[in-house]
Amino acid sequence: MSLQNEINKRRTFAIISHPDAGKTTLTEKLLYFGQVIRSTGTVKGKKTGKFAASDWMEIEKKRGISVTSSVMSFPYHDFHVNILDTPGHEDFSEDTYRTLTAVDSVVMIIDSTKGVEPQTIKLFKVCRMRGIPIFTFINKLDREGRDPLELLSEIEEVLGIESYPMNWPVGSGKRFLGIYDRFNDQFVRFKGDEEEEVFPISEISEHGLEDEPVYQDTLGEIELLEEAGNEFSPERVKKGELTPVFFGSALANFGVQTFFDTFLQFAAQPQPRKTDQGLIEPEKDQFSGYIFKIQANMNPAHRDRIAFFRVCSGKFERGMSVNLSRTNKIIKLNQTQAFMAKDRDTVDVAYPGDIIGIYDPNIYQIGDTLIEGKGQFQYEELPQFPPELFKRVQAKNVMKAKQFRKGIEQLVQEGAIQLFRQELNDSMILGAVGQLQFEVFEYRMKAEYNVEIEFTSLGERIPRWIKSEKFEKRFFDSRSMLVRDRYGAYAVLFENEFTLRYFLENQKEIELVDLLEENDYQGITS
Repeated sequence: MSLQNEINKRRTFAIISHPDAGKTTLTEKLLYFGQVIRSTGTVKGKKTGKFAASDWMEIEKKRGISVTSSVMSFPYHDFHVNILDTPGHEDFSEDTYRTLTAVDSVVMIIDSTKGVEPQTIKLFKVCRMRGIPIFTFINKLDREGRDPLELLSEIEEVLGIESYPMNWPVGSGKRFLGIYDRFNDQFVRFKGDEEEEVFPISEISEHGLEDEPVYQDTLGEIELLEEAGNEFSPERVKKGELTPVFFGSALANFGVQTFFDTFLQFAAQPQPRKTDQGLIEPEKDQFSGYIFKIQANMNPAHRDRIAFFRVCSGKFERGMSVNLSRTNKIIKLNQTQAFMAKDRDTVDVAYPGDIIGIYDPNIYQIGDTLIEGKGQFQYEELPQFPPELFKRVQAKNVMKAKQFRKGIEQLVQEGAIQLFRQELNDSMILGAVGQLQFEVFEYRMKAEYNVEIEFTSLGERIPRWIKSEKFEKRFFDSRSMLVRDRYGAYAVLFENEFTLRYFLENQKEIELVDLLEENDYQGITS
């Protein structure tokens, strides 16, 4: 089959939402339609021993949250689907931001009872910045929720994107009858117990719905949408200017299949990617792509490290030799895998849009580009984010120093937590965006490396990187702590805004860099 045919079949997307909006539940239902799983495990009901297929790490099962990004690939009708399930918890937003660089479309879930929530706003901005097409699924229609028109106007006002409802709810909660599928001109009737009935709008009277007051009210709302609403435009959807909106319930498995089928029609196929040599088209014969995530110990029995790799152009074949752009080293890709959360199969071929796992013998970094043959280029740098919370870390038992060092080295390379060494005494300091990252780190050090650790909190600090290597070290103290990051670049952890301002006023010759403003971290370390 031709490369172009394979590209046309690919749909690679992420699901984003605020915690508890139903992201993992929706993912499960899509896997169920893809016949990947026989039954769907809810996230909350842990007593049954049924866990969501996408939550593979032990701590995720215990707490009912997703803290890592997992990948699920499966064929569905004429498509090859790659779903990237991202962490919902805001403490893991950095992992999510990087994952969003590897997708071509995004499904944004909104809880119909709560509307647009803070984490959704943050993630939406990242998608908007990258011009990713966004599809909206308004969830939990089987509960008493907010007025659908109010939810639409909130999406438009808060997120600043125009919306087009592909379907429209008829009632909600106990009075919920189903959805009027505007796009396919059909009615999807809610029957409960994960059952639905689909029939053409022309047969409404035969099914006894025409005289229902709730249905009559809905017709008035649909008329209003036809007259005053936005027009549907696939082109504007592709540009990220218009979001198609679908209503349904992931838990009740209602409206999910019509959403999925319609979404796959309009979701973007693999798109060109930016490099330092210009855009690389997926149709380019030369195989290339980049690593957007590294995960240690996906298989606790083997203590392995897997690099998550987005194929951007050409055809991948197992055993091929590639060039690692950063080091100009030739590497043979023999151990490569396709994902289904923690289940992995050897992958022999892959095409643009696919996410494959590459065994990492400790040579890869997040953002690395791999290319077949000659001709060097580097894919666009991935975003880096400064930590906000800092803690000193050490092993409780000094006899475990070797395992402690190995655990820190491997977990830090995943990118969710950052390592610094204090210049004064070489003590180790971890930096993270949120408290949960420290808890996960502590849990995994014990579970995966058999090392108990203890933290000493340094509280919230303001990190700034130093641009030059030439400066006087006597200007630093405990309030403006001098450290080196894991790449060896100097940084300062300021106690508060006052300490930072005082330093800037008195040390004008030392140029500081704010990662949030510049996001140009590699420029500092190279």
